[in-house]
Amino acid sequence: MEQILDDFKNYMIKNQKSENTINSYLLHIKEYMIWFQDTYGKNFEKLYRENMLDYKTYLINVKKYRGKNLNARTINAKLSSIGLFNKFLIEEKIQEDIVIEDNDIIKIQTNYANPAEIDKSDVENFRQKILEAGDKRLYAIVTLLSYTGLRISEALDIKLVDFNLDSKELIIRMGKGGKQRIVYLNSKIVNAIKEYLKVRNSESEYLFSSRESDKIDRSVINRQFKKHSNKITPHQLRHFFCTNALENGFAVHEVANIAGHSSIQTTLIYTNPSREKMKSRLELL
Repeated sequence: MEQILDDFKNYMIKNQKSENTINSYLLHIKEYMIWFQDTYGKNFEKLYRENMLDYKTYLINVKKYRGKNLNARTINAKLSSIGLFNKFLIEEKIQEDIVIEDNDIIKIQTNYANPAEIDKSDVENFRQKILEAGDKRLYAIVTLLSYTGLRISEALDIKLVDFNLDSKELIIRMGKGGKQRIVYLNSKIVNAIKEYLKVRNSESEYLFSSRESDKIDRSVINRQFKKHSNKITPHQLRHFFCTNALENGFAVHEVANIAGHSSIQTTLIYTNPSREKMKSRLELL
């Protein structure tokens, strides 16, 4: 099992999948292999269509999180992982047949509500809490995410050679899908990074490093966020940026370029009211 997973990992690296995607897909495949062994009493060797149909039924009906069923997006993510694994097995000539079909993916009604759950006062209060806690590194990260809309993985991949505080420009060398883009920095970001650099004590090439590694892990950042808020996450700051930028006069295509959206349709969601605003409007009917 370990060898085939290592080979699959190398296959994904070769196909330029992000580190987060690779880790997620490997986890999903391991879960499938454990289910296979528990269900059929033997080790996994190849994929079969009939097994996949049984597994999909299991995923739909299993109670996993506090007695609740898995949602459709989670199930689709697991099936998509196996779909890529299927393609890998075919290319490696381990099997010939495709076991995941397009109609296996569960159809989801598009939710047109703005996903942002925080506003500017929430963000500024959060930044101030971190500032007063004396964590200049985290303060710089939060400010950067809040006012550029970067993905946390993109922020943690920034190297010292990737930005120029004088010209207020940052280059994202490996965004989602391997795309490169230029991001502009406002004065809040520049000031936060300058203050962080004054106390930064590292020989790492990465902007955000730690005593344990050259590049800080996103799990560390997630834990630090939770210390200061039970609502704000790195991804919520991305939603906030897109909404805030549009409300302050940025064009949709400008926000799409800054945030690195692959489709303008993704950006258009942020022009809609939030779930809470929609609920409030419904109460007026």
